[in-house]
Amino acid sequence: MEILILSVYGFFVGFLFLYSLIQLHLVILFWKSKKKSSLLALLDFDKLDKVPFVTVQLPIYNEKYVVERLLEAVAKLAYPRQRLEIQVLDDSDDETIEIIAQAVAEYQEQGIMIEHIRRPQRQGFKAGALAYGLEIAKGDFTAIFDADFVPPADFLQKTMPYFQNPQIGLVQTRWTHLNENYSLLTRLQAFALNAHFNVEQTGRNFGHHFINFNGTAGVWRNQCIIEAGNWQSDTLTEDLDLSYRAQLKGWNFQYLNGVGTPAELPVEMNAMKSQQFRWTKGAAECTRKNLRKVLYASDLPFFTKMHGLFHLMNSFIFISILMISLLSVPMLWIKNNFAEYYFLFNIASFFLLSFGILGVFYWSSEVQFGKKTWRDIPAFLGRFFLFLSLSMGMSLHNALAVFEGYIGKKSPFVRTPKFNVNEKKDKWQGNSYFKSMWSGLTFLEALLAVYYFFGLILGFYYWDFGLFPFHLMLSFGFGYVAWHTFSHSFLQIKS
Repeated sequence: MEILILSVYGFFVGFLFLYSLIQLHLVILFWKSKKKSSLLALLDFDKLDKVPFVTVQLPIYNEKYVVERLLEAVAKLAYPRQRLEIQVLDDSDDETIEIIAQAVAEYQEQGIMIEHIRRPQRQGFKAGALAYGLEIAKGDFTAIFDADFVPPADFLQKTMPYFQNPQIGLVQTRWTHLNENYSLLTRLQAFALNAHFNVEQTGRNFGHHFINFNGTAGVWRNQCIIEAGNWQSDTLTEDLDLSYRAQLKGWNFQYLNGVGTPAELPVEMNAMKSQQFRWTKGAAECTRKNLRKVLYASDLPFFTKMHGLFHLMNSFIFISILMISLLSVPMLWIKNNFAEYYFLFNIASFFLLSFGILGVFYWSSEVQFGKKTWRDIPAFLGRFFLFLSLSMGMSLHNALAVFEGYIGKKSPFVRTPKFNVNEKKDKWQGNSYFKSMWSGLTFLEALLAVYYFFGLILGFYYWDFGLFPFHLMLSFGFGYVAWHTFSHSFLQIKS
């Protein structure tokens, strides 16, 4: 039994270490990219025949709290009206329909080319809506915005020039955050997303490796979408799926870290869990669908395949974290009762470098848009500790999602509730789209918080504190996730 525990533990620790090495390579590519500027000149709107025709697609499903804000922002896009159409792809079945109809009528009176499009049936969810709109689109390019985004007026001016290169199939921009400082939960989400956009997307793109469309705040060349097989709804992350199919076809993508598109972060634990479930399960489904194609592609360089492997298997991190954490308490017992295995623990301590590498990865993201000094490190380490704790606390929930994706279990596309909450004074309670996720899984998360607290006590019993920080983060993380799942559900019910 001891050998089995050690072997399983070693496998998952090894995966995390290899993953961290890939992240370190992305950090190196990120710092190299800072020496290169990629912003092109703006389009000359005086020559309309040279201005590309763009279709803006807004996939909407029951978004009464934020849809007016979105439509207002899109109507202000600084682009010639003769070369721009807006498709409001509305699959709603509530009062959102009337809100959109009224707004669209007002914008049409202003001369804006905007249509309220309703499908006969909501087949294929978001992917189905995008494909439906593409069939009747007038543009050669398609910009896509989810309901919680507020694109800046110069968005198309800054993205469209890159399509002068006929090999560019997608231009993706960085997400910024309307409500980052609303709460600890939103600050930690921003911490993670900033690292993805600043370091991962920048590093992969600079190194000519595969990047992904993030589902919104990007512009596609329609020819690229069609040649790659169009939008498909057999995964929950149709954006990641199409990205890989397009790049396997030879299309190049352009990521613009210097162009930000504001969006709203989930302010409530259950909403964040819903989003995380869709992202992690969808990534696992894309792994099943595309990983073999990447590894067997004869025209891809070795490092592009390795980055593709760990990019697609990013969500496997949660299975690894869950397994390592569950086995960490038995490992503490083995270490202090079986002296013959002690040398293995000395070797395993080498893998603690993974945490150091991740620290460098997230610190690199932090210094991207502001001058940081050594004095800022203590505050950064606090955020890093809390972020790791939250990630560990989400590992059970997300690992189950990943497992379902790997075994091919299908589930419907569950949208993330939007709240239109931007400032601390704004309230999310009473949102009619809120669905409580208070379940047996939440009780299990609470029990795991107690289990890892026992690990802390066991460390004191053996006077062995090697795993103490790990168990502290786990106990806090699972407790934080369980508590806020319960408390946010209770507050919603009470309201």
